[in-house]
Amino acid sequence: MMNGTKGDGDRLGDEDRPGEDHVDRLRRQWALELPDLDTEPMAILGRAFRLSNLVRPSIEATFADFGIDRGEFDVIATLRRSGAPYLMTPTEMYSALMISSGGLTHRLDRLEKAGLIRREKSPRDGRSVLVALSEAGAALAEKAFRTDMASEASFLQALDGKEREALAVLLRKLIAGIENEQARGEDEKAD
Repeated sequence: MMNGTKGDGDRLGDEDRPGEDHVDRLRRQWALELPDLDTEPMAILGRAFRLSNLVRPSIEATFADFGIDRGEFDVIATLRRSGAPYLMTPTEMYSALMISSGGLTHRLDRLEKAGLIRREKSPRDGRSVLVALSEAGAALAEKAFRTDMASEASFLQALDGKEREALAVLLRKLIAGIENEQARGEDEKAD
């Protein structure tokens, strides 16, 4: 049926099957519509996208409980994990966060107003600014991160330790391959 409604003649492939997930159902439906198309990428990348969408609300709620959003957490966490004295230049920060300088400035304004960071003139160059994590910001970053890791660990309970390790290894390999390919593409564009 092209109108998207189900009727007496539900299409083969629409019913749930034991052990299947959402991506299995999508692949099965596509196999009926486009049997010549290999949907294997959905088995991995579709699941990665779905996984991200499933856990995002919990992660965002965790940070909201601390009065910050995910982007603001990323800033204070970047400063906190950089080690004492928890100082970075804005350029170092937006490179680490992979966001625009304008996007970073907006986050820094909100965090400074909340007393979680402060901007300081660089002692080496009075024209440069450093972003410093305040004591309150360091404490909040640590507490929010600990809470987030406990929450995220609960999502992994379906996998035993060896499965989690194997999945982490495979995801690392996949991501490294994609990053390397994209870097090669950027290098080719520059030439």
